[in-house]
Amino acid sequence: MNWYLEVLKKYAVFSGRARRKEYWYFTLVNFLISLALATMIYSDGINFHNLMYLVVDRIYFLAILIPSIAVTVRRLHDTGKSGWWILIGLVPIAGSIALLIFTVQDSQPGENQYGSNPKTAES
Repeated sequence: MNWYLEVLKKYAVFSGRARRKEYWYFTLVNFLISLALATMIYSDGINFHNLMYLVVDRIYFLAILIPSIAVTVRRLHDTGKSGWWILIGLVPIAGSIALLIFTVQDSQPGENQYGSNPKTAES
């Protein structure tokens, strides 16, 4: 949960680097929250409570959009790629696979043009 909150603290920080751990823990918690909201929305047909959950889901999506993009850009920086590579995700199927491969790669060792390696900074 700390990694999720760490990303939220860096709400719109697109500079620097993000470790795999930071990116994937944020993604996991974000997925679980979205799954819980979807379960509540589609649990028992359409009624007032489900519509309220839908509104909460949309507000959550909008609130988490910028931090999600920011942590992905920082993750790309950590692998030595420009943050503009995030746009490859717009290419159907192949783009998503390429972005997945980029985000699972290990950190570029040492310092790169985006900053020092966050792995060595924490150790």
